[in-house]
Amino acid sequence: MTTVRFAPSPTGRIHIGNARTAILNWLFARKSGGAFILRYDDTDAARSTDEFARGIAEDLAWLGIVPDRIEYQSKRFARYDELVAKLKAAGRLYPCYETADELERRRKRQEARGGPRIYDRAALKLSDADRAGLEAEGRKPHWRFKLEHRIVDWIDLIRGPQHTDLASQSDPVLVRQDGSYLYTLPSVIDDIDFAVTHVIRGEDHVTNAAVQIEITEALGGAAPQYAHHSLLTGVDGKGLSKRLGSLSIAALRQAGLEAMAVVSHAALLGTSDTIHPCKDYSALVTGFDLAKLSRAPARFDEAELRHLNARLLHMTEWGAVKDRLGYGSPEFWMAIRGNIETLAEARTWHEVVAGRVSPVVNVEDRDFIAEAARLLPPEPWNGSTWKTWTEAVKAATDRKGKALFMPLRLALTGLDHGPELAQLLPLIGRDKALERLT
Repeated sequence: MTTVRFAPSPTGRIHIGNARTAILNWLFARKSGGAFILRYDDTDAARSTDEFARGIAEDLAWLGIVPDRIEYQSKRFARYDELVAKLKAAGRLYPCYETADELERRRKRQEARGGPRIYDRAALKLSDADRAGLEAEGRKPHWRFKLEHRIVDWIDLIRGPQHTDLASQSDPVLVRQDGSYLYTLPSVIDDIDFAVTHVIRGEDHVTNAAVQIEITEALGGAAPQYAHHSLLTGVDGKGLSKRLGSLSIAALRQAGLEAMAVVSHAALLGTSDTIHPCKDYSALVTGFDLAKLSRAPARFDEAELRHLNARLLHMTEWGAVKDRLGYGSPEFWMAIRGNIETLAEARTWHEVVAGRVSPVVNVEDRDFIAEAARLLPPEPWNGSTWKTWTEAVKAATDRKGKALFMPLRLALTGLDHGPELAQLLPLIGRDKALERLT
């Protein structure tokens, strides 16, 4: 079965870039009838918290993503230890004793000689006595994975054919001096154990793929298929790293944006499809294809997201918002939905039709407004009342266009913009309208 995973570190909340990766994985799983695993990469005990893990789950749920399985790396150390022992026994993990300063000085010497800045495998030349002597000095080893100096080829489902010459890379450190694990080894082991078939992630990980393929093979596993999507940039083409706090999913939710507006934008951004609002995942799943994703950076525009949010609300039916609003009516929603960017803005128009407003009547319009009040028709009112009334006011005052309509809008709503008054007027009702006009 097709199986994908989204693997955030619970050291913070997810942002729009993380969400895009999660959404692409979710769409791929739904399109193929497969499984979506949420895997918390929480091996960093000092920074990982249950609070952040709960926050990530909350953010995903808001986006409509319900994992088929949830895993925590912090609960799998015994498994990692088991396979580390296997790699050591096979000679693929070897101990190294250099300090960070020693490694940096060595790299600088290599650079000065014009050579590549890669680890020279000096630790492999140490004898048992050498290692014993270093450990007697109090040094503890970190452990490197011995790469085969070969070319690794794979097909990236977004970037196409790829190859990496592992002779040009340093043997990666998989275990730190304190025995803790770096990202790579637990990730590979999990992908094997959980039968992950496809790894869809950002292109900043593409350089890891060949190493992970070789580690997978060394552990007797089958490498998943990789798909590395482009990263998000701002409209200026620069990275979003400095703005990710304001672009966290929690912040976007608190700003009043609709989940499916965020999903639609994230799913379609950087594809050959036109970005449009989707009411649910069904249309996105139907049209989803990794081949549509461009290798070019995907430019994220917050203003475009807000515009998309407004378009989504403009097409949303009353039944989808009535419980969230807790006020209004189908007639109210149909009257105001085309004039809001976020659902919270509906409150303003509810106050206009059902609450108290401060009418605005300019000095030069006082007589005009008084005449309009005198001509206010009796109830019942409907969608044609506005036209009937304004035609009578026009005939009596000889005003037309903006000079006719704007003073009436200001007096009735206290605002110079908003929904069609033909729809608002019956909701306001004659008593409130007369009160505001006099």
